[in-house]
Amino acid sequence: MRILGLVGLVLMMLVWLPSPIASAETGGQPDLMDLLVKSYDLLEAGKMTEAKKVYESILQKYPDNPLALNNLGAIYVREKDYQQALAYLERAREKAPGYKVLVNRVCDVDGVCLAFRPGAVEYGDRDLKPLISLNIELVKAKLAEGKQGQ
Repeated sequence: MRILGLVGLVLMMLVWLPSPIASAETGGQPDLMDLLVKSYDLLEAGKMTEAKKVYESILQKYPDNPLALNNLGAIYVREKDYQQALAYLERAREKAPGYKVLVNRVCDVDGVCLAFRPGAVEYGDRDLKPLISLNIELVKAKLAEGKQGQ
């Protein structure tokens, strides 16, 4: 129940507070922004295979993009591969310091992970790291839940 409360709180903050997602990494690179938006839209539409391919292609060119890493982690949550999801999320958190975002939309993936859609090619005012940290906490809780059920 505590986890659902955290998710609810984050969603309310994202809706009511000034929105953010984009970074210096996307500035001047509309192709990256277009790919981040396209991949999120595919994820939200349930087209996981297509979204996964786009995120993987983003990471080939921008291997440290924390937004792509986070959202790929969300896809692994949907696939119930929580260990792989956790690996991507931890890598995303490591790369997130200083990555400011302007969040346009948030997708709740199976009540376990949040994926984020960029809003504009500009610096946002929301730090991505705490959002990724929340995702890590949610995935770890899901893993612990699975271990208790064994």
